[in-house]
Amino acid sequence: MDENSGKPAPAQSGLEYLKHLINDWHGSAMAETMNMRLIAAEEGTATFEAFPSPKFYNPQMRIHGGYAATLLDSALGCAVQTRLPAGIGYGTIELKVNYVRKLHADVGRLLCIGTVLHAGRTMFTAEAKLVDEQGKLYAHGSGTFLVYPT
Repeated sequence: MDENSGKPAPAQSGLEYLKHLINDWHGSAMAETMNMRLIAAEEGTATFEAFPSPKFYNPQMRIHGGYAATLLDSALGCAVQTRLPAGIGYGTIELKVNYVRKLHADVGRLLCIGTVLHAGRTMFTAEAKLVDEQGKLYAHGSGTFLVYPT
C-alpha cells in the first residue's frame, strides 16, 4: 500500500526493489544480527558487505561456516532477484559452498558478490565469491533457484 494514498503500491521489478532497499536500508533481523548489508545491485549482480566479529566464532575460534554460507546465499539470491520482473519471486533449491581459507574476525570488512549465470523461465543459477577488501578469497559458491509467480 502506498502510505500517502492508501492505494496499492505500484509493482516493482526485483532490481527496482533492491535499489530502493539500498537507498533506504532496513535490513532483516538476521542481516542486523550478522552485521551484513546489501550495498550494490545491478542487472544480474548483487553485492553485500559484512563485518565479522568473535560472536560468530565456532568452537575452533574462527568464524562459523554458516556465516559465509549465509552471505553467499544472500548475494546469490539478490543477484537472481535483479533479473526478476514484478510479481515473480524465487527460492533457493540448492546451495553449494566451497571454503578455501579460515575466516577470523580480524579480517575486517568482507564483500560477497553474486552473479547470475543462467536465467531460465523457471530456474536460475548463480555464483558468488566472498573476499576481503584486498580481494583475498575466503569462500565461493553456487546456487540453483526456483522462480515462480508471487
